[in-house]
Amino acid sequence: MFTGIVETIGTVSSLVHLDDSSTGGGGTSLTISNAECILDDVHLGDSIAINGTCLTVTEFTKDIFKVGVAPETLRRTNLGDLKVGMGVNLERAVAGHVRFGGHFVQGHVDTTATILSKTPDGNAITIRFRPSDPAVLVYIVEKGYITLDGASLTIVAVDDKEEWFEVMLVAYTQEKIVIPRKQVGESVNVEVDMAGKYIEKQVKAHLEKGLGAQGGLLQKMVQEAVEKALRK
Repeated sequence: MFTGIVETIGTVSSLVHLDDSSTGGGGTSLTISNAECILDDVHLGDSIAINGTCLTVTEFTKDIFKVGVAPETLRRTNLGDLKVGMGVNLERAVAGHVRFGGHFVQGHVDTTATILSKTPDGNAITIRFRPSDPAVLVYIVEKGYITLDGASLTIVAVDDKEEWFEVMLVAYTQEKIVIPRKQVGESVNVEVDMAGKYIEKQVKAHLEKGLGAQGGLLQKMVQEAVEKALRK
């Protein structure tokens, strides 16, 4: 579990698509440098979010660590597009004593989104995104939470019809995360607020259960509405 408060920006040292070393496991591995400030208490097997993706540490030194990247992760995220020298947002799994400044972030990326525009607004900047999977828009609401490349941000506008949403970055945030460095056309990882998913599932379950009993819940609701209208 993470908070979406990025701790530091690391640098991609390598992305190996077939790492046969003892810490590569014969799959894709990603090595990040300039990460000394988050490695003072790290252990093998710990979770670190890289651009919002929860990954497991398989090797580390004083300022470098390596993680394995599963095929599903490569399909869902933008990690496969990383190049040596690129910056990435980093956050360790949250500790019990840490003040919770963002929101509950799992590090399980739902989809990616493409930057459509970047518009200055005073010392802030508004960035518009279009998700690769428009289905996630049902979980994106104005003033709600969203995680972009691991950063907990607030939605300032959303258009379901045009399939875009916007966030605004204040000056401080612009200095602490990688998104402002990205250009129009580049992508970010997206994790929507998981509370919406749980609520949707529970509501669907109750509706489906009701539909199978005594003529259906929706039918009963419609009938009651008609009867009420006729009484008037």
